[in-house]
Amino acid sequence: MEHFLGLLRIHVHRGVNLAIRDVRSSDPYVVIRMGKQKLKSRVIKQNTNPEWNDDLTLSITDPGLPVKVLVYDKDTFSLDDKMGDAEFHIGPFLEALRAPTDGVPNGTVIARVPPSRENCLALESCIVWSDSKVVQDMVLRLRNVERGEVELQLQWIDVPGSRGLS
Repeated sequence: MEHFLGLLRIHVHRGVNLAIRDVRSSDPYVVIRMGKQKLKSRVIKQNTNPEWNDDLTLSITDPGLPVKVLVYDKDTFSLDDKMGDAEFHIGPFLEALRAPTDGVPNGTVIARVPPSRENCLALESCIVWSDSKVVQDMVLRLRNVERGEVELQLQWIDVPGSRGLS
């Protein structure tokens, strides 16, 4: 417990233009992995532009580990088909959390993370002060697949008794 920093809530918003893995569509769901943790969204039937709006929460002990996002097509009689993957690091988000926010107006951009070869961002990702909390919206381009993106939002949850970010 001495290494526990807090919780990272990942709001899995939606998928955009996901690959077709069944006859005409797919039944996609998202798996979030970090270290030994594995969380799963619900399955959206027959939709290549699913709106999950699921909140998945990771316990953060090693902020250096990447967060892996895997998208699958749920199949009934065979193994689920892979529909792509992406990953990101939470370092820039955690740095933004340490920034002073006293008197900062709602909607202020604290930091920007540009897309690069080292991340899976499809667009620049802004870390914003919103409703008295720091949030990061990101659009991840899926790898190892012909097409598709996943939209997420990160939010930090401080837990009493945790080591925190200081």
